[in-house]
Amino acid sequence: MKILVINGPNLNMLGTRDTNVYGTGTLEELNAFLTEHFPDHDLEFFQSNVEGEIINKLQESMKDGTEGIVANLGAYTHTSVALRDALEPVSFPKVEVHISNIHAREEFREKSLTGEVMNGIITGFGKNSYVLGIQALEQLSTNG
Repeated sequence: MKILVINGPNLNMLGTRDTNVYGTGTLEELNAFLTEHFPDHDLEFFQSNVEGEIINKLQESMKDGTEGIVANLGAYTHTSVALRDALEPVSFPKVEVHISNIHAREEFREKSLTGEVMNGIITGFGKNSYVLGIQALEQLSTNG
């Protein structure tokens, strides 16, 4: 299964940014963990701090054979109508993930604009949120 793993703004700072919330592992370590955990999948990793670059990548994914998306859109989750609109026409399974529990943090983080157009949201399980997200994609693609 070809899966696009998208990480949004500031996730390139994993390992140094608020380690009490996000842990000490880096984005590179997370990507390696997922690659090791899912050797039978074609995982493509994409990170950008720029909203338009993420939108371009989402639009490309609809034409390049991608079969599922796991996305941690960071702060854009709560603010970006543009990303919500870019995700809406994606017809293959897509799961939003968050390292921290967005419902146990600041009030503004509780609302997910992008989650409204995803198949589901997994939040609060650290790097395992991504594992659960990929497992959800597997189930969604098997069950239709």
